[in-house]
Amino acid sequence: MAEYDLVVIGGGWAGFNAALRAKKLGLKAALIEKSFIGGTCLNLGCIPAKTLIQSAKVFSLTKKSSDFGVDNLNPSINFLKIQERKTKLVAGLRLGMQSMLKGVDFFNAEARVVSPQEIKLGESIIKTKFILVASGSRPAELSQLKFDGKKIVSSNELLALKEIPASLLIIGGGVIGCEFASLFSNLGTQVAIVEKMPRLLPGEDPEIAKKIENIFKKKGIRVNIDSDVRSVNLDNSNLILVSVGRSAQAGSLGLEESGVRLDRGRVIVDEYLKTNIDTIYAAGDCTAKVMLAHFAGYQGRLAVDNIFAKANSKKADSSSVPNCIFTDPEIASVGLNEERAIMEGRGININKFDFLGSGMARILDETQGFLKIISDKRSGVVLGASIIGPKATETIGILTLAVSCRLTIEQLEKTIFAHPTLSESIGEALK
Repeated sequence: MAEYDLVVIGGGWAGFNAALRAKKLGLKAALIEKSFIGGTCLNLGCIPAKTLIQSAKVFSLTKKSSDFGVDNLNPSINFLKIQERKTKLVAGLRLGMQSMLKGVDFFNAEARVVSPQEIKLGESIIKTKFILVASGSRPAELSQLKFDGKKIVSSNELLALKEIPASLLIIGGGVIGCEFASLFSNLGTQVAIVEKMPRLLPGEDPEIAKKIENIFKKKGIRVNIDSDVRSVNLDNSNLILVSVGRSAQAGSLGLEESGVRLDRGRVIVDEYLKTNIDTIYAAGDCTAKVMLAHFAGYQGRLAVDNIFAKANSKKADSSSVPNCIFTDPEIASVGLNEERAIMEGRGININKFDFLGSGMARILDETQGFLKIISDKRSGVVLGASIIGPKATETIGILTLAVSCRLTIEQLEKTIFAHPTLSESIGEALK
């Protein structure tokens, strides 16, 4: 078998994007995936979850259609049909990804690294100049609440439910926990959240965390912050979701035997995504840097560029990665939030706009929330932004560009935003 320039292990967003970059550079590349192309994001994460969330949102909107002057009979949920739509959508995207890989050798098999330039697939050994590990992550487990796949489940099992649970207890009020709380509450489930930290979404702006907590409570979601799971009666819920983060999964690939340094399943890489072995790089969740699909894709592309254009190697930069949370209302942030900026001792200005003042938000009847922009007091450079409100995950794109390109408040002020839109809230915040 001919030697490859690059073999990528893992067909998630990091590995897929790495393979496409290698193809674009004209390299002889292979991609190995033991399960389905698309990894967690496409099959067990972003795409299926957001598909269910959209169905729940349509149901929620339909229930208040009379507020828009549209009379409707009592809407009902066909959950099996919702799941069928999700399955069909995922399968279609999977086929699309597979077709884009034309020109890259694809192996649907389990890989094991047997040397810095050799990978074992079944009984065969393939040789390569470089290896890129992109083996992803899995739901983290609690020692006192082991997954049984029936009552105590991870997000994997929750996405595959055949029926809507009457009650759901969510352990962990982070991104995944809050998204599922919002989703199932909109579908009629009695939801409770237990979070050990003093607030939901610990990494987000505290004002936004408090806002979503209040919105959840108004919807009937029981929120228990500063609470230990041991203080909760687990028998009161039909289903228990443990959503306490994700763990890198690279420990079963034989990397340590080949000399690669790992830390509890996480591949240790430098700023250029290289391991301690010159021919082995890693990208995505298995590096446990920023566990977001879009950052994984960026890492995958960057790793390939760094491998084959060492003279122009670039450090992985996580300073302007947008974080999107698909609750109802949506939450999004980028760069520094107010709390973090103050902790770093920065002099800042804060510009804020409430969606009650937005014409489009009123048209949509989604006025809960606000937008907050953080800028440097002296230079006016935009340092970060946080949003809770309608289509926050779309509006954050403009502010991500502002943070990434180090735009100033003055430059944003000169931008003409279309009216009536949600994005014009950025301009309104600066007035």
